[in-house]
Amino acid sequence: MAEDDKGKALLENAYKLSTPEDNKAYYREFADTYDGDFAEALGFVYPETIARIYTEKAGPDDIPVADIGCGTGLVAEALGLPAAQVDGMDISAEMLERAAAKALYGRTFEIDLTGDLAPISNAYGAVLSSGAFTHGHLGPDVLVSLLSIARSGALFVIGVNRAHYGDHGFDAALAGLAEEGRITKPEVREIRMYSKEGHDHSADIAFAVSFRTL
Repeated sequence: MAEDDKGKALLENAYKLSTPEDNKAYYREFADTYDGDFAEALGFVYPETIARIYTEKAGPDDIPVADIGCGTGLVAEALGLPAAQVDGMDISAEMLERAAAKALYGRTFEIDLTGDLAPISNAYGAVLSSGAFTHGHLGPDVLVSLLSIARSGALFVIGVNRAHYGDHGFDAALAGLAEEGRITKPEVREIRMYSKEGHDHSADIAFAVSFRTL
């Protein structure tokens, strides 16, 4: 099977995942080949864009960074920050092992974001994500929970697949958080997820949502 065909198959099957158990089983099988068969083959530029937006907006106090749904570490690679300033969180132990081998993170956490977030520090200066809110079971309630791991004034740059954003009510949830004085008014920027043409998701769009905690 050609590399781009492998990538297409990986992507299509990833969009079918719906539970934490689905995600663990799926990425257990593909962690070792994820970077080449998927990210490189399909031109997965989503992590680089999230990292760039963080760099545009971040000040010297917007560290340490929590990389949510970090996978094999593509956001951290694009950030280029010292490993001690970035922690990675993912549900897949195998993806975290792949990321750890790149020496990108000071710490990694194997964690289900729908569960207890107490094991994670509550003093992050920034929270980033380029894949956790793409499909499946993670909705705006999880994003609300993530506010608890960040200190006041922390920068959030969260990617949400455009269809997922609308289907799961992210707009209303974010507006509610702003009205309650928990976050600043969100900036929502439309971004491409893939740079290569020729597959069914080439034109997929995400919203990069950025705000600060209050």
